[in-house]
Amino acid sequence: MNDPQLEVFVRALSRLLGWAYMFSWSASFYPQPIYNFKRKSTAGLAIDFPTVNFLGFACYSIYTGTFLYSPLIRDQYAARHPASQEATVRFNDFAFAAHATVLSIIIYTQFWPSIWGFYVSRFQRISSTMLGLFWGCVLAPLVVIWIVLSRSPDGGNDPFAWAWIDVIYAFSYIKLLITVVKYVPQAWLNYKRQSTVGWSIAPMLFDFAGGVLSLAQLVLDSSLQNDWSGITGNPVKLLLSNVTIFFDLIFIVQHYILYYDSSDRKLQSEDDLTTPLLRDSSSRPQSV
Repeated sequence: MNDPQLEVFVRALSRLLGWAYMFSWSASFYPQPIYNFKRKSTAGLAIDFPTVNFLGFACYSIYTGTFLYSPLIRDQYAARHPASQEATVRFNDFAFAAHATVLSIIIYTQFWPSIWGFYVSRFQRISSTMLGLFWGCVLAPLVVIWIVLSRSPDGGNDPFAWAWIDVIYAFSYIKLLITVVKYVPQAWLNYKRQSTVGWSIAPMLFDFAGGVLSLAQLVLDSSLQNDWSGITGNPVKLLLSNVTIFFDLIFIVQHYILYYDSSDRKLQSEDDLTTPLLRDSSSRPQSV
């Protein structure tokens, strides 16, 4: 970009988009726990979602934090991407990830009656698939660290061999994997119940707006550097935005079109929110 004034404007617009998407995505974490608190119940919310969600955002916090504050990781990125030199990770990415981790943990704890006293359906149990995914994601970075230490001639400092940046990329891929699969249990639960009652649509609306803004910032940053490898050099941000938008559209269709009148239906299940719910404090979710 040869025009200095235009470059200043684009950089300012990029920062504005970054903070806008951060606030939009951050806001998406509040409606569901507030809704649960008002109902004193988690019925209608798939427990698989918060179980893996906090792990995903913990990994994303590590990824964004090291790209911002680790000189080694930044140098290795610059060596692999000489045209752009600087990763397209911004402070707002890290701020969002850290905030999301905390809120995800709070939502997960709402499935523990001993903490909040909420009603938890006896059907709200973590699936074996999600448990396997959870522990597989915990072990995966350890495997990559072992590969780096065993195959790198200088202990992971050579950016063109197995390096520490590959460990950080592993955390980002874990976040991406979790994002791809975490929405599926909720979409399936809505389908089985033919209802979105008990599950808030507001987070998906904030989520959709954040995905669009995040994608716009990534494209703008890459155009600013005149290097479109800035997009592929930050694959997690690119794919997170697209996957988020895709699933948000599914939820929007479920809530506003397919099951629009579900709140008036008599759902023949324990989670029928049109009838009083029995508060059974002995009901506990399966622990990870």
